[in-house]
Amino acid sequence: MIAGVAVFSFMDALLKLLSAYYPPMEVAALRGATSLPFTLLPVLLGGRLQDLWPRRWPMHLLRGLLSVLVLGGFIYAVRVLSLANAYSVFLSAPLIVAALSVPLLRERIDWRNWVAILIGLAGVLTMLRPSAAGLSTFGALAALVGATAYAFSAITVRVLTRSDTTVSVIFWTLGLMTLFTATIAAPNWVPIERAHWTWLLGLGVLGATAQYLLTEAFRSAPPSVVTPFEYTALLWGVAIDRVFWHVLPSARVCLGGGIVIVSGLYLCGDDQRRCHLLAGAGPRSAPRQAARRYSQRGPLRRAGGSTGCDLCAVHAWRRTAARFAAHAGRFLLARARDYGCRRCAALLRPVVRLEQRSGP
Repeated sequence: MIAGVAVFSFMDALLKLLSAYYPPMEVAALRGATSLPFTLLPVLLGGRLQDLWPRRWPMHLLRGLLSVLVLGGFIYAVRVLSLANAYSVFLSAPLIVAALSVPLLRERIDWRNWVAILIGLAGVLTMLRPSAAGLSTFGALAALVGATAYAFSAITVRVLTRSDTTVSVIFWTLGLMTLFTATIAAPNWVPIERAHWTWLLGLGVLGATAQYLLTEAFRSAPPSVVTPFEYTALLWGVAIDRVFWHVLPSARVCLGGGIVIVSGLYLCGDDQRRCHLLAGAGPRSAPRQAARRYSQRGPLRRAGGSTGCDLCAVHAWRRTAARFAAHAGRFLLARARDYGCRRCAALLRPVVRLEQRSGP
């Protein structure tokens, strides 16, 4: 995740450079078009075209539309703001994910988390405070729209990766986003200058690499583990602004961004604490509680066709191991009875009974 955020930051710097010459939707279309060849090349070389087959068309279409809002809003934001200022607003996405998890994922959020969300949104309002610089205010609002769309997209990617491969999610997200943004930008399309083709090549390499790293991060770990590392983007943004554009974020942006980051980290820490509490609740009660309260992390296909969250998957493997031990125990128990060994038979009977307890 840290590597993906770093690569994304340098890609965003290229988007900022291109946005000075081309409209935001055209830049978004170029970003997708330049990344598609690098996404397809490993698939073609490996002969894995079947991995591109989508299994959830509606979700792919939804994520493609959300990507239009994410990139369109973000590119306009970095066009009129510094990278650090745009990142400060955009990093409110985890707070929006937490708020949306209540109606969309039927999560339960206690009052402490709601207070953290409201404090984080107050930090966003601090950065959005209207000023004489109207363009800056519109840029911050565009970043907030992109952050909201990104929050919806982060939820959909957890659903898509249950059934679709990583390369399928990346390919159809980029392909549909490129199609939609190119259609919007077509009436006012600006011809590409020859000097900018090198930028486009770098944009493609960085975009494909970052997208793969980000998707793998969300596939490999729960959001509570992955999300905190997204805040390193602000450090990269400040460094890139300082080196290439010789600017630093204002005190108001630093204050609002700090409030957003602290609120987001609190939510992530609380999420991890609840996972540990559920893990210690015992094998009988934890799976059902985890499936109800952490359904955004599943269902994950595991042994025996079990569905649920990551914790449920652990218990699914435990039940499978219990069934295997029960079958082996029955075989050994039969051999012990054949030899007339009462001691071995007494030891193996509890193992055989585990089969009855290992059901869902």
